[in-house]
Amino acid sequence: MAASVELDLQPLSLESLPTDPLLLVLSFLDYRDLMSCCCVSRRLNQFSSHDPLWRRHCKKYWLLSEAEKSRSWKAIFIDTYADLGRYIQIYATLKKAWDDLEKYLFQRCPRMITSLKESVREEDLDAVEAQIGCKLPDDYRCSFRIHNGQKLVVPGLMGSMALSNHYRSEDLLDIDTAAGGFQQRLGLKQCLPLTFCIHTGLSQYMALESVEGRNSYEIFYQCPDQMARNPSAIDMFITGSSYLEWFTSYVNNVVTGGYPIIRDQIFRYVHDKSCVATTGDITVSVSTSFLPELSSVHPPHYFFTYRIRIEMSKDALPEKACQLDSRYWRITNAKGDVEEVQGPGVVGEFPIISPGRVYEYTSCTTFATTSGYMEGYYTFHCLYYKDRFFNVTIPRFHMVCPTFKVSTARMETNHNECAMDEDEDSTDTDEYEDRRRILDIPVPSGRGRCPRQT
Repeated sequence: MAASVELDLQPLSLESLPTDPLLLVLSFLDYRDLMSCCCVSRRLNQFSSHDPLWRRHCKKYWLLSEAEKSRSWKAIFIDTYADLGRYIQIYATLKKAWDDLEKYLFQRCPRMITSLKESVREEDLDAVEAQIGCKLPDDYRCSFRIHNGQKLVVPGLMGSMALSNHYRSEDLLDIDTAAGGFQQRLGLKQCLPLTFCIHTGLSQYMALESVEGRNSYEIFYQCPDQMARNPSAIDMFITGSSYLEWFTSYVNNVVTGGYPIIRDQIFRYVHDKSCVATTGDITVSVSTSFLPELSSVHPPHYFFTYRIRIEMSKDALPEKACQLDSRYWRITNAKGDVEEVQGPGVVGEFPIISPGRVYEYTSCTTFATTSGYMEGYYTFHCLYYKDRFFNVTIPRFHMVCPTFKVSTARMETNHNECAMDEDEDSTDTDEYEDRRRILDIPVPSGRGRCPRQT
């Protein structure tokens, strides 16, 4: 019979763990658990203060680098937490967005960087809350602990848009200016302006409370209801569900090249990579943008601008040089109604395209439906063979207005005034679609119009 073997197994405690395995275990702990370990025993207190453990947390939560180390990483973490601890879950995301934006703009439009303001203190943000009587969301507060918006200058940090007779450039408001524009009137109750355009007066607002049909911290452009009997009826084009989402998505579009830099300004054109067509040696690509300040929900009038780039390959033969003679557009709205437009040149010009040359222009269109698309072609003639004409395809490009909310004041008015004609309140009628075809649309009071320029 085999002799039994007794194993002397003694419980393994943290006190008896070798140094390397213990530090490995501690490296998986979050900062809260690491601080708790300091209170368990003298040995754990010693190893929980191991500097490399806290270096990881300083980098993760505060984006600090070795160059910024002035004392132990644990001391740096604790001091930073005492100042910014309430933002620990979002600070790194917003700090990275600001850092990426500054680095990108420094290389492409450095004068915009000089308009940024230094950060504010917690006491300043608390004072603003007391002034307006509303709590500011932590992501908004956190962003202003990094930069206090910008000076009221041109160009604005939050993007520009230019047409022949219209210009918009939005500044990111500093905290004091924003607080001064805090709204308590009906239609914009408890709303804080985030941006401002000194040319148009346009602002994006953030709802600080869930009132008048808005969700807390929703961000939007106001759009007065021009057909309502109630002056407080203000529709809203939604641009973000929170400050964090709104700001980081904007920065991502900028730093990835989604929004082009034109004449030292950020232009909020969106380019769909599928909106490119090549005919022979000529490539046409399209970017689009929605203009809320020239749009309305009531009556339905959705204004879009588009930027077209026409480029001839640098490898094309010199005799391929040509001149644009005319354009043809096929415009289709969301109901399937089609309009055809033909005309000489583009925006009054007849550009010559030669190998390696690029021609760009901007125009606009309107829809009485919330979306639509355009496609067509340009007709060119060869410069070397003047009797030779050919068409160049313009790719189909879609235009869709952002999500919008109808004013609760309008809904309440419609509910109370049962005698109101339903057709009068339609947001998308055949009658209005027919009227839109006439370029001389009368300008409703309080909101400008630009005619279609196809």
